[in-house]
Amino acid sequence: MTGALAARLASIVGASQVLTAAADTTPYTTDWRRRYFGRALAVVRPGSTGEVAAVVKLCAETRTAIVPQGGNTGLVGGATPDASGTQLVLSLARMNRIRALDVGNNTLLAEAGCTLAAVAVEARSAGRLFPLSLVAEGTCEIGGILSTNAGGNAVLRYGNARELVLGLEVVTADGSVWDGLRGLRKDNTGYDLKQLFVGAEGTLGIITAAVLKLFPSPTASVTAIAGIDSPAHAVALLERLQALCGERLVGFEMFSALCLELVRKHYPSLPPPFAAAAYPQYALVEFADIGDERTLRSLAERALRDAHAEGVVGDVALAESGLQARAMWALRENIAEAQAAEGGNIKHDISLPVSRIAEFVIATDAALAQAFPGVRMVTFGHVGDGNLHYNVAGPEGVAPERWLENAAAVNRIVHDSTVRFGGAISAEHGIGQLKRDEIVRYKSPVEMDLMRRVKAALDPLGIMNPGKVL
Repeated sequence: MTGALAARLASIVGASQVLTAAADTTPYTTDWRRRYFGRALAVVRPGSTGEVAAVVKLCAETRTAIVPQGGNTGLVGGATPDASGTQLVLSLARMNRIRALDVGNNTLLAEAGCTLAAVAVEARSAGRLFPLSLVAEGTCEIGGILSTNAGGNAVLRYGNARELVLGLEVVTADGSVWDGLRGLRKDNTGYDLKQLFVGAEGTLGIITAAVLKLFPSPTASVTAIAGIDSPAHAVALLERLQALCGERLVGFEMFSALCLELVRKHYPSLPPPFAAAAYPQYALVEFADIGDERTLRSLAERALRDAHAEGVVGDVALAESGLQARAMWALRENIAEAQAAEGGNIKHDISLPVSRIAEFVIATDAALAQAFPGVRMVTFGHVGDGNLHYNVAGPEGVAPERWLENAAAVNRIVHDSTVRFGGAISAEHGIGQLKRDEIVRYKSPVEMDLMRRVKAALDPLGIMNPGKVL
């Protein structure tokens, strides 16, 4: 970086917030999964929207590429610079203020650098709930969450990040500031501009603040695990629970026996769901409501009892305390870490119509087994909203690094099957670098052209997170 550019950046954010030494920039140039390793021209840490705007304006003037970054917990390399050393990483971490909390309007105004955990705590302090739930809640930040349209465990009831934002403040590619921080649930005054930036992964502009939807905090919750024989039984159970419990069903997760085996191997302190029985699949369900917990528990018990009587589920365990509920969720939430401890596998974050999940799993499992005998499926996910983490581990005895050499062939089988069953190759992780070339195979030329035209209109210089999504 030239001394003149460094001096101008320092004049905007302060010299201590312009990082150039490798020891200081490395945490910002390595992605969460350690799959991508970039090199930054500098890491700049603005502390206000005005500073972000000034940095972007300078970058537009000097044709310097910008990689916006939140908590750096993304899983597709969307916040990692390339290896050229010419891209500036713009970290929003210092912009971490809760600007306003409007209890009467059930909204919270947070800056992009606020962690998900901080927003949740602020909402709870007012007797409200911000329902987006992710394992990385202590690290992931609101700007990144919105830029990737993150999902999580409560999408079934509350929706993805896209459904939880009412207004945005955005710094555009020329350094202008769009103030769209309106806490309105109805605003029919033109194009819904905020939805262009939600899910765009920083390629169209930089989200600096957001008005988020809040909800009354539930006063009752019930968590249960059920043993099931197949994904088809999981879908059948979901239908029955929704029919009887409606929106009280907040979360519905499924994980396979191999997932449970890996978690128990690497987290032996976690108790198994059932002491004397094992099942091919497990369903973890969460009910929540405003009212009496005894009433909610009675409803959940009746729904699960009926499902058992109909042969949809086998054993069922209901948590008797908050501690037991957290232990049940830990079985699901530690799957990713258990996989990492076991060694590399080929990961997929796919979305399917809920009604076609069972067909997809049967057909795709079979195709992979034929192509790679002995392959092991580490399948889990948010079945309630059709999001599967369909991960493929190598046969026993095959070194993980050798197995990963098959990634392209495995991806082709999985992605082709996903689209054949009406699905999408990314459900909640985004496109980033990882799937940038893949989407060209599965989106129509018309759709790709429309996306490129939007990009060209909002970022004509191509400086906003280049090489991501498109």
